[in-house]
Amino acid sequence: MTVQELQERILQIKPLDEKAMEEAKVRQDALAKPPGSLGLLEDISIQMAGITGSVKNEIKKHCVVVMCADNGVVEENIASAPQSVTLAQTINFTRRLTGVGALAESFDSDLLIVDVGINGKVPEGLYTEEPFSDTHKIVNRRIADGTKNLAKEDAMSREQALRAIEIGLEMAEAVKAGGYSVFGIGEMGIGNTTTSAAILSAVTGQPAAKTVGKGGGVVDSSFARKKEIVDKALEKCGGKDILTILSQVGGFDIAAMAGAFIGAAIHRIPVVIDGYISAVAALTAAELAPACKSYMFASHKSYEQGYNLAIEALGLTPYLHMKMRLGEGSGCPLAFKIMEGACGVMNRMATFAEAEINDDYLEEIRKGDCF
Repeated sequence: MTVQELQERILQIKPLDEKAMEEAKVRQDALAKPPGSLGLLEDISIQMAGITGSVKNEIKKHCVVVMCADNGVVEENIASAPQSVTLAQTINFTRRLTGVGALAESFDSDLLIVDVGINGKVPEGLYTEEPFSDTHKIVNRRIADGTKNLAKEDAMSREQALRAIEIGLEMAEAVKAGGYSVFGIGEMGIGNTTTSAAILSAVTGQPAAKTVGKGGGVVDSSFARKKEIVDKALEKCGGKDILTILSQVGGFDIAAMAGAFIGAAIHRIPVVIDGYISAVAALTAAELAPACKSYMFASHKSYEQGYNLAIEALGLTPYLHMKMRLGEGSGCPLAFKIMEGACGVMNRMATFAEAEINDDYLEEIRKGDCF
């Protein structure tokens, strides 16, 4: 994929359907409840209307796309786990033995597991070339055996970054073809809280003190080195265009996730952000294609340092506060159920007229700002 081809794809993104959103807002205001009393559930249902063009929606089928890749920066001793964990957990996704795997099984969500650059040998019997041909296998889209060490050289070439974005676009298209109502985006890659922080610092201009957390938990010396690397990344590529930032200090997983967020908007599919890394990937997508933000839903407030900065830059509000920081897309199955509830209220709750309730008593509340 070339930059021009990517730009042509981005131009396919259309704005939300304002008429459908207005009609959804009218229905929400007519439902038998004080105006605004269901808070974010009302906002979700209205945003859903804007995406689909229908006031009433149902979420019947959902999945989490998990992008898996390794990061050369682990050479700098900035991670608590060895790089081999990326391969091990990717295989465990197929068995539903990970956090997101268990939650997906609990909430009847599918997983689409994608190898975009694991530094390890996936057993051939676990690979598939076709997305959703077998959701207990790994889609083989390996670009390389992980990125290079961003502390010493560019993490990847611009061509590799574009290829990773293209893979994300392809997976979003597969989600659409698979008939999914909504999907979430997660990841697996030891060292990717460092790449996420480096991107976030470069995009926002904020130092490592604002963007770097301990990830899965690191000792003080590793934490100090992590912040040093991110501050040097900010010095190297702060203020540059997002594709340059992504190629110099990003990861294959984040680039592919960004492509999937853009693809969701192209195909008008609601898409859920997981935690910190997913939020940075969403911000990366928004830097490339600002219109895609309207299709995003934030699942939970990550406990990881820097999440607030990323989600505020996107202008989104997370639904859950559960002190989670696992990643993998683990917040997405939880968010799917919240979104189902939001649609259920819109579809099934009676209006004042249907419930035979005189709502004149709400007139003063509607005129004021009581919520």
